[in-house]
Amino acid sequence: MKVSIIGGGGLVGSCAAYALQCGGLANEIALLDVNEELAVGHALDLQHGSPSVANQKFAGGGYEHIPSSDVICITAGLRRKPDESRLDLINRNTDLFMQILRDVKAAGPKPSAIVLVVSNPVDILTYVAAQTLDLPVGQVIGLGTQLDTIRFCSLIAEQLGAPPAQTKALILGEHGESMVPIWSSATIAGLPLEKYPGWNPSLAGELFTRTRGSGAEVISRKGGAGFAVGIAIRDCIDAIILDNDVVLPISSVQNGCYGVRDVALSVPTVLGRTGVQATMEIDLWPKEVQGIRASGTALRKTLDTVLQRIR
Repeated sequence: MKVSIIGGGGLVGSCAAYALQCGGLANEIALLDVNEELAVGHALDLQHGSPSVANQKFAGGGYEHIPSSDVICITAGLRRKPDESRLDLINRNTDLFMQILRDVKAAGPKPSAIVLVVSNPVDILTYVAAQTLDLPVGQVIGLGTQLDTIRFCSLIAEQLGAPPAQTKALILGEHGESMVPIWSSATIAGLPLEKYPGWNPSLAGELFTRTRGSGAEVISRKGGAGFAVGIAIRDCIDAIILDNDVVLPISSVQNGCYGVRDVALSVPTVLGRTGVQATMEIDLWPKEVQGIRASGTALRKTLDTVLQRIR
C-alpha cells in the first residue's frame, strides 16, 4: 500500500514517514513538499535505512504521486506569528489547505483513497476536506485527538509509575481547548484507574491541564512536535493498512454520535481499509457527554466563520 505525505519535508511529515518506516507495513512512502529537494533528501535518507527495517520504497516529489496513492496524509501547515489571533491563523491555514485540496483533486486520487488530515485546526480542515473532495465522507478523516490521547496516557503512566503500553484513557471532542478527558473508562493493566496503586482523584485536573498544554510545552522547548505526532499518524495508517477494525479517537464528520451533527470532531471510531467503519457511543459520564456536545458547538461557531470565507 502506498502512502503519500503532503508536507513530507517538514518536521511532522518527515517524522510520520520515519514512524511508518519503522512500522514496516506501508510498502511505498512518498514525501511531497513545495521544497522538493528537501523531500527527495528525506526520502533518500529513509531509503538508506531500509535494508535494516523492511522492503519498502521511498520517493520525494510532488502531486504526481497522488493518483497511485492509497492513503494521502496532509501535514502541511503554517505556524502562528507573534501577536497573531487564532482566527487569523485559521484563515491563513485554510487558504493554504484549500490550495492543497485543489491540487489533490486536479491530480486525480483513486476513488478508494483515504485522506488523513493532520494540519491544524484539524477538525475544521477535516470538515472542509470532506465537503471539498469528491470522496465518500467516511474516507476523509482527521488525526483528531489520537495525539492528545497518547499524550494523556503517557502522562498518567509517568505520574503513577505504570507501564505506558497498558495505560488506556481517551481524549474526545476537539483537538484544542474544548477537548474532553474521559476518566470514566480509564484503566491501567485492566484495572479501573481509581483501583490502581497511587491514584488520587486530585491528580485528575493536573494531568489533564498538562495534556491540554502538551503541544505548547513541546513547542516552547524544541520548536515543534514531531516524534509523538508521527507515531499517532502511524497508528491511524497502520489501522487502515491492516483493516483490523481498530477503535481510535479520530476526527470525522459526525451524524448524531452523542447528539453531535454536521461538524468534525473525535469520538471512538472503528477505522479500516475503507475509512470510517462506524462510530461508537460508549457509555460515558453525563458531564463527559456534555463536554463533547459543547466541543461540537464551539467548533461549529469557528466552522461557520471559515465556511463564509471559502464559499
